[in-house]
Amino acid sequence: MSEFLWTSAAMVEAMRAATQGALPDGINGISIDSRTIAPGDAYFAIKGDVHDGHTFVDAALKAGAGLAVVEAAQRDKFAADARLLVVDDVLAGLVDLARASRVRLGAQIVAVTGSVGKTSTKEMLHGVLAGQGETHASVASFNNHWGVPLTLARCPATARFAIFEIGMNHSGEIEPLVKLVRPHFAIITTVEPVHLEFFAGVEAIADAKAEIFAGLEPGGVAILNRDNSQFARLQKHARKAGVSRIVTFGADKTSEARLLDVALHPTCSAVHASILDHDVTYKLGMPGRHMAMNSLAVLAAATLMGADLALAALTLSHVHPAMGRGVRHRLEVAGGEAIVIDETFNANPASMTAALSVLGAAAVGPQGRRIAVLGDMLELGPNGGKLHRGLIEAVKSDNIDLVFCCGPLMRHLWDALSTGKRGGYADDAAGLESQVLAAIRAGDAIMVKGSKGSRMKPIVSALEKRFPGNAALDDAAV
Repeated sequence: MSEFLWTSAAMVEAMRAATQGALPDGINGISIDSRTIAPGDAYFAIKGDVHDGHTFVDAALKAGAGLAVVEAAQRDKFAADARLLVVDDVLAGLVDLARASRVRLGAQIVAVTGSVGKTSTKEMLHGVLAGQGETHASVASFNNHWGVPLTLARCPATARFAIFEIGMNHSGEIEPLVKLVRPHFAIITTVEPVHLEFFAGVEAIADAKAEIFAGLEPGGVAILNRDNSQFARLQKHARKAGVSRIVTFGADKTSEARLLDVALHPTCSAVHASILDHDVTYKLGMPGRHMAMNSLAVLAAATLMGADLALAALTLSHVHPAMGRGVRHRLEVAGGEAIVIDETFNANPASMTAALSVLGAAAVGPQGRRIAVLGDMLELGPNGGKLHRGLIEAVKSDNIDLVFCCGPLMRHLWDALSTGKRGGYADDAAGLESQVLAAIRAGDAIMVKGSKGSRMKPIVSALEKRFPGNAALDDAAV
């Protein structure tokens, strides 16, 4: 068995590549970023929206890359002895290598999609499976046309489990990716009104998510949210695609992975569930009912993949939020501490409502307040203003004390707030930053959230810089 992730010869064959220079026997990893290249990696010079990776080939080779994959049209830019694999198109070459990876892979493979919760569900799966066998999973949110093939090409042939996150914001994007991955299990966390700028309605979003069934292996299992309004539509799509088994999760009494009870705590949850007829009680190291619901899908999938259910449930206590998806940090402020909850990775109505619920359950000090700092939710189409204004119900029901808003769409929520709940408003996040910094006091819990384009992360960074403290990862007692 090869000591390499890929031998150079196997890469040449898979990508039908020409060669140049003295190639190594093999490579240990694959990178598309010359800044993080590791010695012995293969560097793929992909053309991105902003940069052409060919610009950084020399830097990657100088940093220790075993070889670089470049397109034939730019081959003459490099020294005659440069270690190169030459293809017509670098991204297409990466897809070819991913396809070869799938052929050699004997792992149990699961693909995860959904309007919200994809990455958190993927991270939970990774956490529970990694302790039971060699497990490979997407890093960060590598879930698009380059992230999925990169993840598959990086997968060791020896993996027992492989987990892929698959995303989309237009119809037709999931199908080619899932046909590349060819999973044995497909999870759809939920279908919600997101990316409405590109869809006629939530039903059209469900249709696009259902593309995941097109790549399921024969005999594959679909794992669907029984509580979701689009369940029947997804079920119909799955059956039409010839899916042999549909497993459901949720609070609905007919669910095969059923939530029986949940106790929500500021930093975790205690869950009682029935998973495929097995009664199980466990602690989940992430707060929120939405996380508890997705953990049902995780345990169902893990069990079906051959993992030990009891051990998987036990491991969930050690799973924590991914960056930008609920990570907490303590802030040292005058007279004590405050907590900031970083939810800045992205936002849509469903995830915003869930984040406000988590903030509503956050512990505060004697004089502390629950403060929401909110930026625009983008890609919602003509109903964007209405959907932003609709957040007022969550603000009220979750007892949010103070709300800071930025952006033209979030102005609709600002106008709906009572005077006492208005913290501050600005046209953009940069303008809101000083208002938030000036308002924080001991005992506060601050949640910051918005779509990527709202650029809310700098507000979290400014809070951590002004009030340096420690990561607040302490688990509540349950």
